[in-house]
This record gives sequence, C-alpha cells and structure tokens, in this order.
Amino acid sequence: MNDGMDPFGTDTMKKTADEWFTEYAESHQNRFNKLVHWICVPAIAASIAGLLWAVPMPPALRDVSPLINLATIAIAISMAFYFRLSIPLAVGMLAFWMTVVAIIAAYGQRAGDGSVLVASVILFVVAWIGQFIGHSVEGKKPSFFQDLQFLLIGPAWLLHFIYRRLNIRY
Repeated sequence: MNDGMDPFGTDTMKKTADEWFTEYAESHQNRFNKLVHWICVPAIAASIAGLLWAVPMPPALRDVSPLINLATIAIAISMAFYFRLSIPLAVGMLAFWMTVVAIIAAYGQRAGDGSVLVASVILFVVAWIGQFIGHSVEGKKPSFFQDLQFLLIGPAWLLHFIYRRLNIRY
C-alpha cells in the first residue's frame, strides 16, 4: 500500500525543493556554521563515496568496469531522489558526483586503493568534527537527526545558492 510515505516515514513525495531548503535552513542560520557547511558537506559526501569505493567488489562486477562499485551504485540511487526533487538540481548534483568519482578514481589509480580508504576515513572524521563544531556554534542539532534525507539535502542546499547566484531556476 502506497500512502505517500517514503521508507524514512516522511511524506517527502509532496515536499518541493524550496520546502526542503527552508526546513534545512532552520538549523543553518549562523554565518560560521554556513561557512563550515560549504567546506564540510562536500567533504563528507566525497568521503562517503570514497569509503564505499574502497569496498571490494566481486571479480565478475569489477572485471566489467572499475566504475561499478558501491559508491557509483549509491550515487545512482541518490540521483533518483534528486531527479524527483528537481531536474535542474539533479543535473548539478550529477556534475558534482561525476567530479567526485573522477577525483577518487584518479587518486586510487595514483596512490592505490588502500589510500582511498585511509584518505576517506580521515576526511570523514575531520569533516564531521567541523560539522559538529559549526552546529555547536549555531546552537542547533544537525538536520539529519530529524530526517536522514537531510544528508542528501545538504549538498543540494549548497547548490541552490549557486543556482540562485547564476539565476538558474530549479
């Protein structure tokens, strides 16, 4: 039975991008916290992709393409969320994810796949420390404590500022 609720138990089918961004912005008013988010949100997203990239894949999949891995699978799934939210935002997020994948692939090829894991763990920990410092200064908990989907909204929220600056409708 489809009652309009997603797996997270929220009625997201009806939320617009602007509604998500307004709700996300409630705990992102402090200038310092916003600056921290411009650095740490993309870093966290990239580090999660790197962590997933480092998970060994079965040889049958790995032999098809080195780009078939848990990171690219997770990105593909997240893209369904973004396309449902807004096609222009999804295009921007796709460009972001393609850049992240290119960086991870190049780094892995140059430094070795084990280095991707180590760098991703370090980046993940440092970026989350930054996030929690930002939210401590803000005096409000991170939005994802309210709804896990805010983990996907964070990067799109930053992108919406870029779109507004460039006068791109989303």
